[in-house]
Amino acid sequence: MKLIRTKGRGAQQTQALLAALEQRGGAALDTVLPAVRRIVTDVRKRGDRALLQYAAQLDGLVSPAQVRITPAEMAAAWDALDPALRKALTTAAAQIRAFAKRQLPASWSRAARPGLVTGQLVRPIPSVGCYVPSGRHPLPSTLLMTAIPAQVAGVERIVAVSPKPAPETLAAAHMLGITEFYRVGGAHAVAALAYGTPSLPRVSKIVGPGNLYVTAAKRLVAFDCAIDMLAGPTEILVTSDTGNPADIASDLVAQAEHDPEALAIFLTTRTDLARAVLAETKRQSRDNPIARESLSRNGLILVAASVGEARDLTNRIAAEHLTVDTAADLEWVRNAGSVFVGRWSAQPMGDYISGPNHTLPTGGMARVRGGLSVNDFVKLITVQEYTAQGMRDLGPHAALLAQAEGLTGHAAAITTRLRTTRKKGVRS
Repeated sequence: MKLIRTKGRGAQQTQALLAALEQRGGAALDTVLPAVRRIVTDVRKRGDRALLQYAAQLDGLVSPAQVRITPAEMAAAWDALDPALRKALTTAAAQIRAFAKRQLPASWSRAARPGLVTGQLVRPIPSVGCYVPSGRHPLPSTLLMTAIPAQVAGVERIVAVSPKPAPETLAAAHMLGITEFYRVGGAHAVAALAYGTPSLPRVSKIVGPGNLYVTAAKRLVAFDCAIDMLAGPTEILVTSDTGNPADIASDLVAQAEHDPEALAIFLTTRTDLARAVLAETKRQSRDNPIARESLSRNGLILVAASVGEARDLTNRIAAEHLTVDTAADLEWVRNAGSVFVGRWSAQPMGDYISGPNHTLPTGGMARVRGGLSVNDFVKLITVQEYTAQGMRDLGPHAALLAQAEGLTGHAAAITTRLRTTRKKGVRS
């Protein structure tokens, strides 16, 4: 990890580095876009022939019958699972489900004024495809985090896709009652979800993280099929002046082990704490090659000149995961995917069992959106109902606005009704 200061010698270089951090994001996607575009276009044009070709080539499938995982396979994985792991999965699922239920928006209706009732209807989207990575590590937790909010929202058709899914992921699917699970991944899986093939019918929305190829494919299909977000490599920022060096370093190492491209930052005003954390990250990553590579490439320790500057930098960086010292710090946090408060709130707890979603915005997108939630699986449909009296009260104002915009048809639709409301005997 690099240790740098925001003031003094090298300050200009530090400011350039911070500016680059703020602009991080989709640049890496450009390197894979040509290859991904070829795959997506091929699947869109040739359907199953292309999907099965890439499934054989990239997912190692030897037969089209292997594409769809049977309920019996999922049930067998659940039956073979260690009882302690079963308990862990059910506990995590209960936590995630309870949190999603609290997040679910409500339908409502109210009398906005005499003669006008306004409100909203909450309706689920019809179908969703949950992408579950299965690269360096099996991620049954991602299936829980994507499928459970969809279930709480009331999505009727929930599809899972994963290349070479681990038995733990199959077991989690059985536990959740997922019946549609496909053993494919990468850009070809995203394309099939977006455009549909006989083997894998299309969905309304694609959610879940993935590698560069998956993310690039989501970007390419986003105008034809809704997506949640373009998630890049994992990010962690710890902003602390009072934290324990070993605890801070353990969170940095934990998130760094996801990917050699992961971003791990510690931000403080204390040089002594910065040096202690630096030493701890070296010690704790010694036997963790991925974390060690990630911290060497992208690890950063920033020593700010003041508490105010540290807070400002925290919001400028807008990290996926953020740890702060106390609940009082939440007052100044503006940009973060998910916040962890205090020494005992280890970031991996949020990856698995706290309840809030671990599918979070990266690349600075935390400036404009939060993590995946039950709200990503519903639509808010607004409703308005006028009486004749409501039209008499508000219609003239609306007609004037329409005339000011030169939309005579708009104005006429209103004035026609206004004339009717003024006729004798019209009261409602």
